[in-house]
Amino acid sequence: MGELAFLIAERVGLIILLAFILVNIRPFRRLLLDATPANLFKLALIFSAFAIISNLLGIEIDPDNHIMRETILWHVTPGYSVANVRILAVTVAGIVGGPGVGGLTGLVAGTHRMMQESWAADAWFYIVSSTLIGILSGMLYRKNRRRFVVMLPWQGFLISLVMESIQMIFVGLFSPTHLKLVNFIALPMIVISSTGTAFFLMILSLYFRQEVDTRAVQTRSVMKLAVKTLPAFRHGLQAESAKQVASLILEYTDFDAVGIGNNEKTLAFAGAGSDHHYHDMPKVDVPRFAKQALQYRQTQLAYNTAQIGCRDDHCPLQAGMAIPLTLGSRVLGVLTLYFKENWQLTPVEIQTGEGLGEILATQIVLGEKERQAGLLRDAELKSLQAQISPHFFFNSINTIIAISRFDSEKARFLLRELSTFFRSNLLGANQSKIPLKQEEAHVKAYLNLEQTRFPDKYNVEFYSSVDDQVLVPPFAIQVLVENAIHHAFGNRKTGNIINIWITKSGKYLEIRVADNGEGIDQAVIGKLGKEKIASEHGSGTAMQNLNARLKGLYGDSAKMRIVTGKTGTSISLLIPYAQTRQDLNTEEASI
Repeated sequence: MGELAFLIAERVGLIILLAFILVNIRPFRRLLLDATPANLFKLALIFSAFAIISNLLGIEIDPDNHIMRETILWHVTPGYSVANVRILAVTVAGIVGGPGVGGLTGLVAGTHRMMQESWAADAWFYIVSSTLIGILSGMLYRKNRRRFVVMLPWQGFLISLVMESIQMIFVGLFSPTHLKLVNFIALPMIVISSTGTAFFLMILSLYFRQEVDTRAVQTRSVMKLAVKTLPAFRHGLQAESAKQVASLILEYTDFDAVGIGNNEKTLAFAGAGSDHHYHDMPKVDVPRFAKQALQYRQTQLAYNTAQIGCRDDHCPLQAGMAIPLTLGSRVLGVLTLYFKENWQLTPVEIQTGEGLGEILATQIVLGEKERQAGLLRDAELKSLQAQISPHFFFNSINTIIAISRFDSEKARFLLRELSTFFRSNLLGANQSKIPLKQEEAHVKAYLNLEQTRFPDKYNVEFYSSVDDQVLVPPFAIQVLVENAIHHAFGNRKTGNIINIWITKSGKYLEIRVADNGEGIDQAVIGKLGKEKIASEHGSGTAMQNLNARLKGLYGDSAKMRIVTGKTGTSISLLIPYAQTRQDLNTEEASI
C-alpha cells in the first residue's frame, strides 16, 4: 500500500503542477472570472482534459493486488483494475465551475475510463459515478465572485473525501473484485486525492488573493487620481485639461500610454508611442478601436496591434482598451489606455479603466455645468443644486480611500454609489420632474455613503406603494432626508430612525419623511420652508428652495406639512399624482 500511495502522490503532484501552470495563463484566468456559458463550456473542456490525463496516468493493478507499472495506460488488461486521480479533476471542476461543468467533466471522464476497459458492459458504473460526483460537487459552487474565493482549501479537502468515498462505494458494489480492491486502494486514493484537491484550491485562492490585493492598490490609486483630476475639468473637455489629466493617469496607474479625445480628434496623448499618437490627431488617424468605442458606446478591448488599428507598423503598444465617456445618452469623448504587453490587459485593469472612464465623464459634465451655470433655465433648481456641499464629495472620497485598504470590493461599490449620486444631480439639473425610481436611486446612493461614514448611526427604511415611474421633482426626497440626517438628532450616536413613505392619496402623491429626533423649535416651525432662518443649526435655505420649487411647478396644488414634537418630526409633501408625462400635462391643465 505504501508503494501505491507514493505512485498516487506522483500523479497528484503532476496535476497540481499543471494547475499552477494553468492559473498563470491569462485566458484561463478570464474563464474563472467571467462565468458566461461559453466560458463554462471551455472550463469543462479543460478539466475534462485533466481527467483524461489522470486516466492515462493510472496505476494498473492485477487481481492479486500487485501493481503493474505502465507509462501511458491506453487500455486496461481484462480482469485488472486501475487506481487514478480522475475524481480529483472532476471534483475541482464542479467546485470551480458549478454542476454543469462538473457534470460534463464527470461524463467525459467516466466515458474515457469505460473506453479504457474496451467498453466492457460491467464498466458502466464509471460513467454514472463520475457524472454524479461532478454534479454533487458542483452544487457547492459559489456564483458570487465579488471576493474571488472559490472555496477554502480545507473545505475542498472535506468535500473531496466525500466524493472519493462515493467512488469507492461504486467500486465496491460494481467492480469485479469488489471489496478486495477497495481495501487495497481506498485509503491512499481518498487521502492523497483529497489533499491534492486542497492544494489545487489553495493555488486558485492564492492567485485570487493577489487579484484582490491588486484591486485594492488600483482602487486607492483611482481615488487619489479622482481628487487630482477634479480641478482639471472645471471648464469641460478641452485640450489643455485633457493633457493634464492624461499625464496624471500615467503617473498614478500602470498603463504605458494614455489618450483622451472628443468626438472629432485626439486632444491629448502621453506615454509610449507619443511619436505617432499625438494630440490634435485628426479623426481619420485615430486608432480604429477608439472609433468603434465612440460608435457603439461600449468599451472596446484590443489584445494586439491589429485590433488597436494603429497605422504605425512599429508601434510599441500591443494591447489596450477604448472607453467611451458617456453620461446618459451623451457621448462626451473617448479614453484610450494602452499596454506594451498584451498579458497586462487583465480583468483588474479593464475594471479599473472603466471605473476611471465613469469618473472622468462625470467630472467633464461637472465642469460643463459649472461653466454654463449662468444659462440654467430654472433659477430655483440652480439654487437647490448649490446646497450640495463640496465637503460631501471630498468626505466620501476620503472614506472610500480608507475602506479600500481592507475591503476593495466595498470601495468599488461606494465609488459606483458616489458616481450614481453625482450623475443624478447632473441629470436632474435639466429636468423638472423625474421618475421616482431615479430619485430613489439618488437617495439610496447618498445614504450608502453617509452610513458608511457613520456606521450604525442611522436606520433608514424606504416604503413605497406606488409605481416607480411616477413623476416627482428631482431632489424632493433627497432634501428631506438630508435635512433629517443633519439636523434631527443632535449629538445622538445611535437609535436614530428615519422612515420614508411614498403613497397615493386620491389624486395626490404623498412623500413623507419622519424621524425620531429632537423635534423642531416651535419658534421657527412657522417659518421653515417659507424664509431663511437665523439658527445655529442651519439656515433652512434648502427647505425654502424646495417649497418655492414645488409652488413654481404645481401652484397651490402642492403642499408642505410639518408635524414636530419631542418624539420627532414628520415632513410631508403633497403633489399631483402623475405617472407619465401625459398624466402630468393633464393634471397641470386642470389646476
